[in-house]
Amino acid sequence: MKTLKFASHLVPLVLSGEKTSTWRLFDEKDLSVGDELTFINKATGEEFAKARVTAVREKRLGDITSEDEVKEGNERFRDATDRLRAYKGYYGDAVSDDTVVKMLKYELVA
Repeated sequence: MKTLKFASHLVPLVLSGEKTSTWRLFDEKDLSVGDELTFINKATGEEFAKARVTAVREKRLGDITSEDEVKEGNERFRDATDRLRAYKGYYGDAVSDDTVVKMLKYELVA
């Protein structure tokens, strides 16, 4: 089973159903529809949920809009600069507006 780590502040959003997707850069796990996932709290290392990937879409970071964030059920950013800053914080300075984002929709499973 593949694992994905989430920042602590996102855990309650995932568990409440408010956050129904995750966006990943540099997908070394080759995530695809049907994959079963274990979600891990990055700060504690503890498993907090299991999920299944239901849809996958890719888009350049610089082409993402606030409508994408709403439509995809992802966390929302103030603007493109804030979005880029956040993803650089997650992934490092290699992130640019040309970086491909893999947008994963998921459903929690028992």
